[in-house]
Amino acid sequence: MHRLPRLCALAVLLAGCASAPSNPMSFFVTSTGSGRGADLGGLAGADAHCEKLAASVGAGGKGWRAYLSTTGAAGVNARDRIGSGPWVNAKGVTIASDVASLHGSNNLNKQTALTEKGELINGRGDTPNMHDMLTGSTPDGRAVADAGDSTCGNWTRSGEGSAWLGHHDRMGLRDDDASRSWNASHPTRNCTMDGFKATGGGGRFYCFASN
Repeated sequence: MHRLPRLCALAVLLAGCASAPSNPMSFFVTSTGSGRGADLGGLAGADAHCEKLAASVGAGGKGWRAYLSTTGAAGVNARDRIGSGPWVNAKGVTIASDVASLHGSNNLNKQTALTEKGELINGRGDTPNMHDMLTGSTPDGRAVADAGDSTCGNWTRSGEGSAWLGHHDRMGLRDDDASRSWNASHPTRNCTMDGFKATGGGGRFYCFASN
Protein backbone atom coordinates (compact mmCIF):
# COMPACT_ATOMS: atom_id res chain seq x y z
CA MET A 1 0.00 0.00 0.00
CA HIS A 2 2.86 2.35 0.85
CA ARG A 3 5.28 1.31 -1.88
CA LEU A 4 3.83 3.55 -4.61
CA PRO A 5 4.41 6.85 -2.76
CA ARG A 6 7.94 5.72 -1.91
CA LEU A 7 8.67 4.81 -5.52
CA CYS A 8 7.30 8.14 -6.68
CA ALA A 9 9.51 9.98 -4.19
CA LEU A 10 12.53 8.00 -5.38
CA ALA A 11 11.73 8.80 -9.00
CA VAL A 12 11.55 12.52 -8.22
CA LEU A 13 14.88 12.35 -6.40
CA LEU A 14 16.60 10.56 -9.25
CA ALA A 15 15.16 12.97 -11.79
CA GLY A 16 16.50 15.87 -9.75
CA CYS A 17 19.96 14.30 -9.65
CA ALA A 18 19.93 13.67 -13.38
CA SER A 19 19.01 17.26 -14.15
CA ALA A 20 21.47 18.81 -11.68
CA PRO A 21 23.89 21.05 -13.58
CA SER A 22 27.53 19.95 -13.80
CA ASN A 23 30.33 22.17 -12.62
CA PRO A 24 30.76 24.84 -15.37
CA MET A 25 34.42 25.48 -14.50
CA SER A 26 36.74 25.38 -17.51
CA PHE A 27 39.94 26.86 -16.05
CA PHE A 28 41.87 26.41 -12.83
CA VAL A 29 45.30 26.37 -11.25
CA THR A 30 46.28 23.02 -9.80
CA SER A 31 45.88 22.96 -6.03
CA THR A 32 48.91 20.66 -5.89
CA GLY A 33 51.82 19.83 -8.12
CA SER A 34 53.07 16.35 -8.92
CA GLY A 35 55.22 16.22 -5.80
CA ARG A 36 58.17 15.33 -8.02
CA GLY A 37 59.34 18.78 -9.04
CA ALA A 38 58.87 19.30 -12.78
CA ASP A 39 58.53 15.59 -13.46
CA LEU A 40 54.86 15.59 -14.37
CA GLY A 41 55.01 12.42 -16.42
CA GLY A 42 55.24 14.45 -19.62
CA LEU A 43 52.21 16.15 -21.13
CA ALA A 44 50.10 13.02 -20.70
CA GLY A 45 50.82 12.92 -16.98
CA ALA A 46 50.13 16.64 -16.58
CA ASP A 47 46.82 16.33 -18.45
CA ALA A 48 45.86 13.38 -16.25
CA HIS A 49 46.61 15.46 -13.15
CA CYS A 50 44.30 18.21 -14.46
CA GLU A 51 41.56 15.66 -15.13
CA LYS A 52 41.93 14.05 -11.70
CA LEU A 53 41.64 17.37 -9.88
CA ALA A 54 38.74 18.52 -12.04
CA ALA A 55 36.88 15.24 -11.49
CA SER A 56 37.29 15.62 -7.73
CA VAL A 57 35.00 18.67 -7.86
CA GLY A 58 32.53 17.35 -10.42
CA ALA A 59 34.09 18.95 -13.50
CA GLY A 60 35.72 15.96 -15.15
CA GLY A 61 35.37 14.80 -18.75
CA LYS A 62 35.99 18.13 -20.45
CA GLY A 63 39.20 17.29 -22.25
CA TRP A 64 41.38 18.94 -19.61
CA ARG A 65 44.79 20.04 -20.84
CA ALA A 66 47.75 21.43 -18.95
CA TYR A 67 48.98 24.78 -20.24
CA LEU A 68 52.47 23.51 -21.04
CA SER A 69 54.66 23.69 -24.12
CA THR A 70 57.22 21.08 -25.15
CA THR A 71 60.28 21.34 -27.39
CA GLY A 72 62.05 19.16 -29.92
CA ALA A 73 60.91 17.50 -33.14
CA ALA A 74 57.51 16.71 -31.65
CA GLY A 75 57.24 19.98 -29.74
CA VAL A 76 53.83 21.42 -28.90
CA ASN A 77 52.74 24.99 -28.17
CA ALA A 78 50.65 25.41 -25.04
CA ARG A 79 48.24 27.71 -26.87
CA ASP A 80 47.48 25.01 -29.46
CA ARG A 81 46.34 22.35 -27.01
CA ILE A 82 43.78 24.07 -24.77
CA GLY A 83 40.77 24.42 -27.05
CA SER A 84 39.16 27.63 -28.21
CA GLY A 85 37.50 28.99 -25.05
CA PRO A 86 35.79 30.72 -23.42
CA TRP A 87 37.19 29.75 -20.02
CA VAL A 88 35.69 30.45 -16.62
CA ASN A 89 37.06 29.77 -13.15
CA ALA A 90 35.44 27.89 -10.28
CA LYS A 91 33.41 30.98 -9.36
CA GLY A 92 32.08 31.44 -12.89
CA VAL A 93 34.30 34.45 -13.67
CA THR A 94 35.52 34.60 -17.27
CA ILE A 95 39.30 34.40 -17.67
CA ALA A 96 39.35 34.84 -21.44
CA SER A 97 36.89 34.42 -24.30
CA ASP A 98 39.32 32.85 -26.76
CA VAL A 99 42.99 32.05 -27.39
CA ALA A 100 43.74 35.53 -28.74
CA SER A 101 42.33 37.33 -25.70
CA LEU A 102 44.03 34.87 -23.35
CA HIS A 103 47.35 35.99 -24.80
CA GLY A 104 46.27 39.61 -24.93
CA SER A 105 43.96 41.44 -22.51
CA ASN A 106 42.83 38.57 -20.29
CA ASN A 107 41.30 38.57 -16.83
CA LEU A 108 43.87 36.29 -15.21
CA ASN A 109 45.21 37.57 -11.89
CA LYS A 110 45.53 36.57 -8.26
CA GLN A 111 41.82 37.07 -7.60
CA THR A 112 40.69 34.99 -10.58
CA ALA A 113 43.41 32.34 -11.00
CA LEU A 114 41.75 30.03 -8.49
CA THR A 115 42.29 26.35 -7.80
CA GLU A 116 39.77 23.71 -8.83
CA LYS A 117 38.31 24.15 -5.33
CA GLY A 118 37.80 27.88 -5.90
CA GLU A 119 40.60 28.81 -3.52
CA LEU A 120 43.08 31.67 -3.79
CA ILE A 121 46.77 30.88 -4.15
CA ASN A 122 49.43 32.81 -2.29
CA GLY A 123 51.21 35.48 -4.29
CA ARG A 124 54.03 37.93 -3.83
CA GLY A 125 53.82 39.39 -0.30
CA ASP A 126 52.20 36.25 1.12
CA THR A 127 54.00 33.57 3.12
CA PRO A 128 54.93 31.36 1.45
CA ASN A 129 54.87 32.95 -1.98
CA MET A 130 53.52 30.41 -4.50
CA HIS A 131 52.97 32.55 -7.59
CA ASP A 132 55.30 30.70 -9.99
CA MET A 133 53.37 28.59 -12.53
CA LEU A 134 55.08 26.10 -14.84
CA THR A 135 54.46 26.87 -18.53
CA GLY A 136 57.60 26.35 -20.62
CA SER A 137 56.20 29.05 -22.88
CA THR A 138 56.74 32.46 -24.42
CA PRO A 139 54.27 35.34 -23.80
CA ASP A 140 52.24 34.30 -26.86
CA GLY A 141 51.95 30.71 -25.61
CA ARG A 142 54.53 29.04 -27.83
CA ALA A 143 57.49 26.80 -27.06
CA VAL A 144 60.71 28.65 -26.28
CA ALA A 145 63.01 28.56 -29.30
CA ASP A 146 66.30 28.89 -27.39
CA ALA A 147 68.64 25.92 -27.42
CA GLY A 148 68.65 25.53 -23.63
CA ASP A 149 66.20 23.53 -21.54
CA SER A 150 62.95 25.44 -21.06
CA THR A 151 60.64 22.56 -20.08
CA CYS A 152 62.65 20.45 -17.63
CA GLY A 153 63.12 17.81 -20.29
CA ASN A 154 59.55 18.11 -21.55
CA TRP A 155 58.23 17.74 -18.01
CA THR A 156 60.12 14.59 -17.06
CA ARG A 157 62.93 15.94 -14.84
CA SER A 158 63.02 16.50 -11.10
CA GLY A 159 66.71 17.40 -10.73
CA GLU A 160 68.91 19.37 -13.08
CA GLY A 161 67.39 21.46 -15.82
CA SER A 162 65.16 24.50 -16.13
CA ALA A 163 61.66 25.53 -17.17
CA TRP A 164 59.96 28.82 -17.89
CA LEU A 165 57.39 30.11 -15.41
CA GLY A 166 54.62 32.69 -15.23
CA HIS A 167 53.26 34.72 -12.27
CA HIS A 168 49.57 34.09 -11.58
CA ASP A 169 49.43 37.29 -9.46
CA ARG A 170 51.04 39.40 -12.23
CA MET A 171 53.70 40.69 -9.79
CA GLY A 172 57.47 40.28 -9.48
CA LEU A 173 60.67 41.92 -8.32
CA ARG A 174 60.33 44.70 -10.89
CA ASP A 175 57.54 46.65 -12.52
CA ASP A 176 58.10 45.32 -16.02
CA ASP A 177 56.37 43.13 -18.58
CA ALA A 178 58.20 39.96 -17.50
CA SER A 179 57.24 40.38 -13.85
CA ARG A 180 53.62 40.99 -14.82
CA SER A 181 53.47 38.03 -17.21
CA TRP A 182 51.14 35.19 -16.28
CA ASN A 183 52.98 32.73 -18.52
CA ALA A 184 56.56 33.91 -19.23
CA SER A 185 58.26 35.65 -16.32
CA HIS A 186 61.56 33.80 -15.75
CA PRO A 187 63.19 30.36 -15.79
CA THR A 188 63.45 28.10 -12.75
CA ARG A 189 66.77 27.52 -10.98
CA ASN A 190 66.41 23.79 -11.57
CA CYS A 191 63.64 21.19 -11.72
CA THR A 192 63.42 20.34 -8.02
CA MET A 193 60.75 21.22 -5.47
CA ASP A 194 63.38 22.99 -3.36
CA GLY A 195 64.40 25.05 -6.37
CA PHE A 196 60.78 26.01 -7.02
CA LYS A 197 60.22 27.05 -3.41
CA ALA A 198 63.32 29.23 -3.47
CA THR A 199 61.84 31.51 -6.15
CA GLY A 200 58.21 31.34 -5.01
CA GLY A 201 56.59 28.25 -6.45
CA GLY A 202 55.31 24.77 -5.79
CA GLY A 203 55.26 23.01 -9.14
CA ARG A 204 51.72 24.15 -9.98
CA PHE A 205 50.37 24.82 -13.45
CA TYR A 206 47.30 26.02 -15.31
CA CYS A 207 44.59 23.67 -16.58
CA PHE A 208 42.13 24.47 -19.38
CA ALA A 209 39.10 22.55 -20.63
CA SER A 210 39.59 21.92 -24.34
CA ASN A 211 36.04 20.67 -25.01
